[in-house]
Amino acid sequence: MDMDSLLNIPPYSLKREEKEAMLTGMLKELTEKHRQGCREYGDILNTLGYNASEVHSPADIPFLPVRLFKEYYLHSVPEEKITTTMTSSGTSGQQVSRIALDAETSAHQKKVLHHIIASYIGEKRVPLLILDSKATLRDRKSFGARGAGILGFSIFGRDVTYALDAEMQLDLQAVQAFLDKHRGEPKLLFGYTFIIWQHFYMELQRQGVSLDFEGNARLFHIGGWKKLKEMAVDDATYQRSLKERCLINSVHNYYGMAEQLGSVYVTCEYGHMHASNFSDVLIRNPLDWSLQPQGKQGLIELVSVLPGSYPGHAILTEDEGVILGEDDCPCGRKGKYFQILGRVKQAELRGCSDTYADKLARR
Repeated sequence: MDMDSLLNIPPYSLKREEKEAMLTGMLKELTEKHRQGCREYGDILNTLGYNASEVHSPADIPFLPVRLFKEYYLHSVPEEKITTTMTSSGTSGQQVSRIALDAETSAHQKKVLHHIIASYIGEKRVPLLILDSKATLRDRKSFGARGAGILGFSIFGRDVTYALDAEMQLDLQAVQAFLDKHRGEPKLLFGYTFIIWQHFYMELQRQGVSLDFEGNARLFHIGGWKKLKEMAVDDATYQRSLKERCLINSVHNYYGMAEQLGSVYVTCEYGHMHASNFSDVLIRNPLDWSLQPQGKQGLIELVSVLPGSYPGHAILTEDEGVILGEDDCPCGRKGKYFQILGRVKQAELRGCSDTYADKLARR
């Protein structure tokens, strides 16, 4: 199966055996492509004694620690074919990952993101309120993850409106004008977890203002939870607060990273985070890197068929999680569903929400 074939079927339609066989084949091809195109990656595989004939599942593909992308600018296409360099989030003084994208990889990322999100909201573009500042989109050549996320999500909306001004202050007049203009229509909202809470929800609460999205709006948010958990705000509190203050009917958290842009993991109606046909989640024992069984926590490894211009198709993250089930979620979506438990101790802040919150605290 190739990328075009995957894009022609629903994004959560493959059962375990079919999906594992498909991913294994595509990941082996990517591994060989990156081995030939990226000298540093080839050296890693040689050191590990990698043998393609011994790969029987995605778990057999050697993974790279996500922090490696902070130390090396890895790419497997010629530099003249690199059209964009993505950077991850980072606080002052932190190194950031630099991700080299060519035109084909960027196109695949956009198509897959659209394919996944459209399965939740439909194909029709609806009025979109970005709960952030337009000033985030300053450098189109070298995007940070936050700017890329905003731009990527904008393809789902029309009449895109920003709720925050250049100073990250709530532009209540712009928000109210958006609501008045689109009264009676379904609406879409997008933003980063902490930014939404700090600059949108908390400001509405401070001003004693409630908004009426008529129970006909979906909010998608992404980003770390570390700072919110320190404020005793969990997912249930987050959802309830926004639904009550704004009359939003559904709130979807999703997980992703600059190192595997496009391969997003969205929460369903039951609060489960799902892996699509394009990616998978493995849980590793941090003591020996063996696979953890369902229900047992460990370090999250993410595999994706999207990274074609750099060797980011198998990445060990610094997040802990647990697989809850596979092919049997009540929502009907096939594939693994899982829960993120948080960052490992002493790991750097890297999510857009957490790094932004850290910068805010340092002011």
